[in-house]
Amino acid sequence: MLSGGCYCGKIRYKAAAEPFHETICHCADCRRIVGAASVAWFSVRRAAFRWTAGEPASFRSSSKATRQFCATCGTSLTFEGDDTPSEIDVTTASLDDPDAVPPKDRTRTASRLVWDKICDGLPVYKGARP
Repeated sequence: MLSGGCYCGKIRYKAAAEPFHETICHCADCRRIVGAASVAWFSVRRAAFRWTAGEPASFRSSSKATRQFCATCGTSLTFEGDDTPSEIDVTTASLDDPDAVPPKDRTRTASRLVWDKICDGLPVYKGARP
């Protein structure tokens, strides 16, 4: 069981499924929304994910995706793509134990910031994972 939540503790979640698509995303949308050079994410089956405290705010970040966050402290929590309704992407750093789900690759690196050097040996994909 994976558990996590926002910085202020108002929003909490649990994921009772094996994570997959453990990645670090470099796309401009993720960078701007989170305010960081890149964002670590993992996916779980939507049916295995639930909010256990509070209700996050949400917004359509594009015509194909909704993101959820804490309206009090601003922590970015999830990404739900319309083309993958059976899964939900969760920010790895919002986990109580982020080390439990290390990234396995880097995606959308064609959009990475020039000064964000990639030197960790993880597989790199210029676009989405193949």
